[in-house]
Amino acid sequence: MIHETIEAFASALPPTGALAGLDLGTKTIGVAVSDGLRSVSTPLETIRRTKFTADAVALEAILTKRAIAGIVLGLPLNMDGSEGPRVQASRAFARNLARRIDTPIAYWDERLSTVAAERALLAADASRKRRAEVIDHVAAGYILQGALDRLHHLRSVS
Repeated sequence: MIHETIEAFASALPPTGALAGLDLGTKTIGVAVSDGLRSVSTPLETIRRTKFTADAVALEAILTKRAIAGIVLGLPLNMDGSEGPRVQASRAFARNLARRIDTPIAYWDERLSTVAAERALLAADASRKRRAEVIDHVAAGYILQGALDRLHHLRSVS
């Protein structure tokens, strides 16, 4: 099921269990995962996109292997907060994925996640080739960490 707010997503999740973060692009899907206590996001891998069915099968394998309790999908809003064609494509991907799996899905504003990932990789002195190889799943890590931090805040105020 897709949850429009992080609060609704939080209420649909079990108390513990890893989450996955996705940075959906036109050619790749960056994947990051959290620990079971949902404290830390770790970039995992980048899936080269082909057709939706093949992409979904690759994601399902990760979800099963890692016992993922929920998915945080980056929503590529425009800088002014409006929704463009990329947001519509992300929402369509989420709807199609939700038809195949029972895992709760939430959206997370991904503005500047790739910029943050690029800066971190530059600070780590990663080569241009290495940055190109890992940028998508590092960006997914930033997306997931933002959602994890918000979920932690929600738990601490309730």
